[in-house]
Amino acid sequence: MRRLLTGYAVTFNLRHRRHGHLFQNRYKSILCQEDAYLRELVRYIHLNPLRAELVEDYAELCRYPYCGHRGILGRKTAEWQDTDYVLGLFHTKEGIARRKYREFVQEGVAQGRRNDLVGGGLVRSYGGWDELKAMGKSGEYRKGDERILGKSDFVEEVLAEANEIYERRYRLKAQGFDLRKVAIRVGGLLGMNPEEVFRRGKERKTVQAHGLLCYWATEELGMTQEALAQRLRVTQPSISLAVRRGEQLAAQHGWKLLQS
Repeated sequence: MRRLLTGYAVTFNLRHRRHGHLFQNRYKSILCQEDAYLRELVRYIHLNPLRAELVEDYAELCRYPYCGHRGILGRKTAEWQDTDYVLGLFHTKEGIARRKYREFVQEGVAQGRRNDLVGGGLVRSYGGWDELKAMGKSGEYRKGDERILGKSDFVEEVLAEANEIYERRYRLKAQGFDLRKVAIRVGGLLGMNPEEVFRRGKERKTVQAHGLLCYWATEELGMTQEALAQRLRVTQPSISLAVRRGEQLAAQHGWKLLQS
């Protein structure tokens, strides 16, 4: 997203002979607890043009080209938009799902800005400040995080998993794991020496080695795909594909970077 938005901003500024920021804030993503929040979040996002007065009413919103709402209604499809997944949250039959989705979004028009969906993680999780204040008076404690949209137990679970990943990366670093040591581990599994693991090619074993190397380098060592692409002198999209192949291969054979 950073590359996409930066590239667009630079191109826009050059085209219109301007300089400076184009977007107000940096791109931000959050982790959403599906069963509790996804429907609400989809509705809130698709009503943004109406709240911002980019369209006059709901009817115009249904024709608005810069929003995913009309795609879910089936009026304009885009192959990158997973409309079936969203419709599946409303009903198994497409026609009924579209009707229920349309009614659901229309019901949200009068709600305005939802602080429980855009505020801090703890505020979002418990319906706003009034609910939090009531909990505070009763001495009840709840966990929240700006990056997570979900109930307290979901937030706790996600943070615990993130902490486990951090501790595993710390152990790897303490044991001297770097990209070459990952290559040694990959080579040991596939019967290759480290130099062969780094070699590019279309042979099956070479592709497998490249995938495992990229997967463990990004997921276990915490290297960014961009940094790994520069290190291996390949494109970032090729790293992304390799990571997926490596993940599938590791899961298929039960392979782990650390044997214990």
